[in-house]
Amino acid sequence: MSFLVIGECVADIVRAPAGSGASDRVHPGGSPANVAYGLGRLGRDVTLLTQLADDPTGRLIEAHLTGAGVRVEVGDVPLRTPSAVVGLDARGQASYTFDMAWTLTGGAPAGLAPAHVHIGSIAAVTAPGAATVLAETERLRERATVSYDPNVRPELMGEHEEAVARVERCVALSDLVKASDEDLAWLYPGEEPHTVAARWLALGPAVVLVTRGADGSLALTRHHTVAAEAPRVDVVDTVGAGDSFMSAVLDTLAGRGRDALRGLGAEYLAGLLRRAGTAAAVTVSRAGAQPPDRSELDAAGQEFAVRSGRVR
Repeated sequence: MSFLVIGECVADIVRAPAGSGASDRVHPGGSPANVAYGLGRLGRDVTLLTQLADDPTGRLIEAHLTGAGVRVEVGDVPLRTPSAVVGLDARGQASYTFDMAWTLTGGAPAGLAPAHVHIGSIAAVTAPGAATVLAETERLRERATVSYDPNVRPELMGEHEEAVARVERCVALSDLVKASDEDLAWLYPGEEPHTVAARWLALGPAVVLVTRGADGSLALTRHHTVAAEAPRVDVVDTVGAGDSFMSAVLDTLAGRGRDALRGLGAEYLAGLLRRAGTAAAVTVSRAGAQPPDRSELDAAGQEFAVRSGRVR
């Protein structure tokens, strides 16, 4: 089972809360890069198609990714590697200010035939590089399943109506979509996440997942709606939590084609949400986008199951 992730790498400059006395920290980031890294940590065969500059942060990010077993294919070399200043509030909740452009021109290497393609965030909706992302996804989806995470960054989304149209085009290309309640609140103000997810299902995906932070997560298919609680942990910061959730989802669903995704049962969906929520919980319990490896994920899943009373 091989994965191709297409999207941005970003150097996250994490600012500590004012008055904390802590120093800024630089972490490799970017939602698609984090998903690829999470899959690599779980032992999956994964390639990231991205753009990186030959500068200190670009080399830092590439070493970070390859250290987890991710193959990095650079489809474009920008003048500098994109960066984001990440502000943390007193609860560890992250906000972002970006310095980046997305200009991807090169496609996937010849001969690469992934079983699954993941796209998302800035790369899927920001011109001119988004055109390459969508063209590659349309080409590869004839033989691969596709997932999408909008991971909305409002300051980079442009005019609202056009941004919604771009997001919905990506939704329509996908078999699996994951979005946060914050994503949906920006895209569709005043609408309930459940309502939006049901409407997205009509565009084509087999499964839509909604993450709600400490309030847990939802899974919707044409036949089932399932909710799961989030494990309770002490939060250091929320950087990369949604990406860890996505990586665990893709790992769990590895090898299932379109027909299998359409036929997922309620019990399976509940287990999927619990496992992905566990990965996110491990990630928020430590600084930066540091998802668990397989042994950590299994151990944490067992611990949370015992704590919740599902097993004794």
